Amino acid sequence: MDAFSGQPAVVLVSGGLDSAVVLAMARSQEFAPHALTVRYGQRHGVEVQASAAVARANGVARHLIIDLDLRVFGGSALTADGPVPKGERAPGAAIIPPTYVPARNTIFLSLALAWAETLGARDVFIGVSAVDYSGYPDCRPEYIAAFEAAANLGTRAVEGGRPFRIHAPLVRLSKAETVKAGLALGVDFGLTRTCYDPDPAGRPCGACESCRLRAKGFAEAGVEDPLLKP
Repeated sequence: MDAFSGQPAVVLVSGGLDSAVVLAMARSQEFAPHALTVRYGQRHGVEVQASAAVARANGVARHLIIDLDLRVFGGSALTADGPVPKGERAPGAAIIPPTYVPARNTIFLSLALAWAETLGARDVFIGVSAVDYSGYPDCRPEYIAAFEAAANLGTRAVEGGRPFRIHAPLVRLSKAETVKAGLALGVDFGLTRTCYDPDPAGRPCGACESCRLRAKGFAEAGVEDPLLKP
């Protein structure tokens, strides 16, 4: 599939289910997607490998992988040696789980914004959801709106009359609705990786919150997850 010759857009592509659907959505709107992946020291590095397969399948104009090691800050089960929580949350557990990575989406969106400026793009896509999600504060509609406002105050867009738009098309969708949207767009979910704590071969653990949300989405959509097929 060749990249469209439409307006450029930067799409944050992690290699997970949500970002694969958002990338397909950007293509369906006839943007020329430029995929951006951040290798930030996450323990589930298999997701970065998956991002390359997802980008190839969508025929992006370019796929850029940036190395930015957030392990130097720590503060998250995804960037440290501590255990990744498994199973249901215990009563009274913190609203924001230990898998939250401090300021991650702010960092990612800032990088996407910088690339968009150099491309002359005014559209940035991100696959956050405030419905079936882990309680991360940087996945809320209010946060996306606030970042968009900041982008239009702190870039050349303030003088050019062409404001930036931060697209979060999944923000009000359940995981099941996201799965259905992806299927309608022909997304190959077998290319995606979601697990926070995969085994050395990259197989999902099936018990972390990300695995459980993915399983819930496929079950409620009434389809089988291709990663679980024998």
